[in-house]
Amino acid sequence: MLKSLRSLKQEQLIGLLFVLALHGVALYGLWSYRLIPTPDEAITLMVNLINPQPPEQPKPPKPEPTKPRPPDLLPPEHPHLVAEAPVVSPDEPVAYSPPPPPPVVEAPPLPPQPVVLAGELSVSCPERSPPEYPAFSIRLNEQGKVVLRVELGEDGRVTTAEVKTSSSYRRLDDAALNAVKTWRCKPSVRNGLAVRAMALQPFNFTLEGR
Repeated sequence: MLKSLRSLKQEQLIGLLFVLALHGVALYGLWSYRLIPTPDEAITLMVNLINPQPPEQPKPPKPEPTKPRPPDLLPPEHPHLVAEAPVVSPDEPVAYSPPPPPPVVEAPPLPPQPVVLAGELSVSCPERSPPEYPAFSIRLNEQGKVVLRVELGEDGRVTTAEVKTSSSYRRLDDAALNAVKTWRCKPSVRNGLAVRAMALQPFNFTLEGR
């Protein structure tokens, strides 16, 4: 057993020495061919690696000359017309011009007023008929006085007739109006010209013996 251990250690030592010898031969070869730098060169190389020279900074490119920007095409501005009021100093008198008066509009002429006859209308009416007494009024004993306002045209015809004073009975008033509208009268003349006329005409409705 001890012999085997001793022989194993010897073999290991021999192998180790062989490896060291190989390394020594390799180092000598490298040294001879300058593959391994000398100590001075190694120091210089290390210094150069630790403190490298700063690389040259690239020169900045020259700026290209900027071309002037063309002016923006804007639409032409239209001038604003401003009406300026004349400047008047406080002491300068200002003339006041009154507004023109409104135009005068002439009213159309009024028709001439009818001539009022002095007497009753029947005086100037040769063609006249009395009113007819209503039969129903006779049966009811209706009596009274009616006064009519009558207007004549230039030809003597009755143009309008209305009740001025009523008899208090509608049938008697209508009978008087219907009768007077059939009358034919003489035209009224003033200054040689026929004119309109107006007169009052009374009618008495009475029942004799009642």
